[in-house]
Amino acid sequence: MFTRHWSTSAREFDVVHQRDVSIPVSDGITIDADIIRPEGSPPCPAILSLHAYDKADQMTDLTPVAFSHARGHMEAGDSQFFARRGYAQVIANVRGTGASGGYYDERGPRTIEDACEVIEWLAEQAWCDGNVGMFGMSYFAIVSNLVAARNPPHLKAIFAPFGWTDMYRDRFYHGGILNHAFMKMWLPTVSNLRAKSILREMIGEERFDQLIEEAKSDPDIMAVPFLQYALQNPAEEDATLVADILAQPFESQFFHDRSVDYDAKPKVPGYFGACWGVYGLHLPGAFRSWQNWAGPKRMTIGPPIYLDRPIYQYQYESLRWFDHWLKGLDTGLDDEPPIKIFIDNTGDWRSADTWPLPETRWTPFYLHNDNMLSEHELFAADTCSEFDDSPENHGAVEFWTPPMVENTELCGPISLTIHASTSDDEVLWFASLLHRNREGKERLLSRGWLRGSQRETDPELSKPWQPHHTHKARTPLEPGEIYQFDLAIGPYAILVKPGEQLGLRIKCADDEVPEDTLQIINMGHLWRHKAAHITIQHNRDHPSHINLPITSGNVIGTYYSGGVLPKP
Repeated sequence: MFTRHWSTSAREFDVVHQRDVSIPVSDGITIDADIIRPEGSPPCPAILSLHAYDKADQMTDLTPVAFSHARGHMEAGDSQFFARRGYAQVIANVRGTGASGGYYDERGPRTIEDACEVIEWLAEQAWCDGNVGMFGMSYFAIVSNLVAARNPPHLKAIFAPFGWTDMYRDRFYHGGILNHAFMKMWLPTVSNLRAKSILREMIGEERFDQLIEEAKSDPDIMAVPFLQYALQNPAEEDATLVADILAQPFESQFFHDRSVDYDAKPKVPGYFGACWGVYGLHLPGAFRSWQNWAGPKRMTIGPPIYLDRPIYQYQYESLRWFDHWLKGLDTGLDDEPPIKIFIDNTGDWRSADTWPLPETRWTPFYLHNDNMLSEHELFAADTCSEFDDSPENHGAVEFWTPPMVENTELCGPISLTIHASTSDDEVLWFASLLHRNREGKERLLSRGWLRGSQRETDPELSKPWQPHHTHKARTPLEPGEIYQFDLAIGPYAILVKPGEQLGLRIKCADDEVPEDTLQIINMGHLWRHKAAHITIQHNRDHPSHINLPITSGNVIGTYYSGGVLPKP
């Protein structure tokens, strides 16, 4: 890649592939790696890619296809690309996977210590010039974030889009609701997994057994065979990692140890990002890192289609990044805004210096009778909406704006306030932001979740556009009593054109038929296995509403008439 003013490292080297290299770490095991180096190069930077999958799959020469679970783990990029441009890429298995030694610790402190030691080992090799970066998406990016928070001396930059950073909130418990389907799908993709209970070692046998029994008493968990098996066989290698998660329904030290420690002031330059379609996995982590990273940073949020597999789309952008930080080359990064955002329904990008965008106007759209969603204040006649939720029939209620009259752009975080009651002592909220085009075709844009008994928010960490829940304990609901529930819906960016509408669906399950393979990542949560009658209040005393991040348009607002004038 080149312009009139700068260029990236040229494609000039043949490739040497060192297979099955054993890298020692301090507790006596070795980490298994393949090293792909530029042949005949002077000492060069190293790029480390750490994962838990089949190592050979990361170097398979395949024509890329759209994201699917069959190839979802192929996330280390083209193994030839960096080497031909003067970098050594090191693709290695974390402990307890592949041919690496030890037991898998679920991206815990020992794995991150291994990574720091591997970085220092690489920096000392004769073929390395002492500069090390980290690269890769998803699992690779998660580990990169965790390692960079340690600020290892020879780690000079990470390129780590698509990486969750809060294990409890991003990965396992969305709004306090267990996401189990992704666990079931993901575990078989791990190569030669050797696992034992991490939690049992942390808290002791007696306390562990007590937590397992408490989890067994939850009928919602026991109604899922995959979860029931894990609780009944918590010591079995194919169940122990799942049992550890089920035994911890609240935020804990276990999750804290496996989330990015921003208080450590990570100074390693970081490139973050995701796509709008992974709101149930990686998207929150990109914005969290942008807000809290102490070192130089950039962020790109792309269209809601994830990336092809094997991954290749970011190869030149990552090369620019590493050329800048590992080779000291001018690749024009300092002349560009650090944020790039794709605006859905336009095919266009916009750049920014800060997030949320400074021009954002969070505008409350109120829930009204007749399923209307509007900026108009509540009417005297507005009352409530009701639906039933049961294992056999998950009801729902929807609210839609009138057709837009003007181009209206949304770009930013979204929050929802629901005033509601239930006949049960618990409620699981699933709130979906929807789009309807002029032909009437509807699609899901984003979603938010909240377990009603875990509705407590942290006033210090919450923002008007983004509530932050403590998730420390459960406070059961009194049946029939009205409560306020504040939900964070995954951020989104879309241009809603004239004649198009935005919608809000509220229900207590995610049993919809997924529209594509990507949506499956965000689905598969626990449901209540007890029937309940749900009443959502939307009246002057209980103004349920969604705060939409308007960044352009909506100058006058939506029209109840839909902008259609009566004929004379």
